Amino acid sequence: MTHPRHTQVAVVGAGPAGLLLARLLHRAGVDCVVLESRDRGYVEQRQRAGILEQSTVDTLRAAGAAARLDREGIPHDGIELRFDGRRHRVDFPSLTGGRRVWVYAQTEVVKDLVALQLAEGPPLLFDAPVHAVEGADTDRPVVRYTHEGRERALDCDYVVGCDGYHGVVRRAIPAGFTRVHERTYPYAWLGVLADAPPVYEELIYAHSERGFALASMRSPQVSRLYLQVPGGEDPAAWPDTRIWDELDLRLGAGADWRLTRGPITAKSVLPMRSSVTEPMRWGRVLLAGDAAHIVPPTGAKGLNLAASDVTVLAEALADRYAEGDTALLDVYSDTCLRRVWRAEHFSYAMTSMLHTAPGQSSFDTRLQLAQLERVAGSPHAAADLAENYTGTALRPDAVGG
Repeated sequence: MTHPRHTQVAVVGAGPAGLLLARLLHRAGVDCVVLESRDRGYVEQRQRAGILEQSTVDTLRAAGAAARLDREGIPHDGIELRFDGRRHRVDFPSLTGGRRVWVYAQTEVVKDLVALQLAEGPPLLFDAPVHAVEGADTDRPVVRYTHEGRERALDCDYVVGCDGYHGVVRRAIPAGFTRVHERTYPYAWLGVLADAPPVYEELIYAHSERGFALASMRSPQVSRLYLQVPGGEDPAAWPDTRIWDELDLRLGAGADWRLTRGPITAKSVLPMRSSVTEPMRWGRVLLAGDAAHIVPPTGAKGLNLAASDVTVLAEALADRYAEGDTALLDVYSDTCLRRVWRAEHFSYAMTSMLHTAPGQSSFDTRLQLAQLERVAGSPHAAADLAENYTGTALRPDAVGG
């Protein structure tokens, strides 16, 4: 295959952030090349998020990447909270002016974007690990990578790091030019996929003295389920029967209630932490998605924040090349970070409200229940949760953001 030696934008990482950015740039007439260290099969099977905000769906539709999402995605108009023997549903459309979310796994978003990229878009190179980004503070940075057994160089105008927190692009920014804010939580999630129909038509978030539990889904036949477990827990310590028994106890809301059981096909432990890197740009290097920020999964913000980053960035780069105007590019980091911090706060609030910390006192538990009671009893508190869950405006300073 022909390996380009120059492009306007080099995108490192073919997760949802990098692929969506490439799609948006292609439609705006901006040249780019996507470099991914893993093979296509690995990329398309990475299990991650499953909830898409209204704005993410709107972006995918505008990008011509939502045909299968609109056929197979499962729209949800609310979530159910279970706590202290109670069940309370938060109705999104009535609280947000019609906004909702969709259940559509990140794996499916990636498959859709990969297919479009290979059929219509600019080059997408799998098995192409990036080793270094040089000259990030010049007007012609160089990305050095390996593909098909040879060392190669790609010079470009801008490098976008969509390669995660441990990616190479972050390391191109010299120490001292960014600040990282972090929080580590003293628990994790045991996540499982099960060939069993979902227990409820929407997601269930359960507070329990035994720990948090979440009942979600991937399809009408496949459940995605989570249990709070100690940090660093070994999934092997949780045989299938133990998982189902614990889910029944935590999700039961004080009732004689049981899930429909089925074969568990995958299980893994997900660490819980928050991280924000400021700023999200240095010279000609820009960060997006997990390369810039990580949220605990409780608020379903990770994939959606990545989508909002690249939506803002694609518009800024389109202006740069179509009009020679760098105004949006110059404020890219500030624009994104306002929304990032709002999402970080929401994810922290949801996590703190629903999880039982090691050694938690009865006072702390009563505070959690008081907050849950407030959501259940106050339209204003419910509206705040619904607005943040379904997604705030891409620019939080905009009307309604």
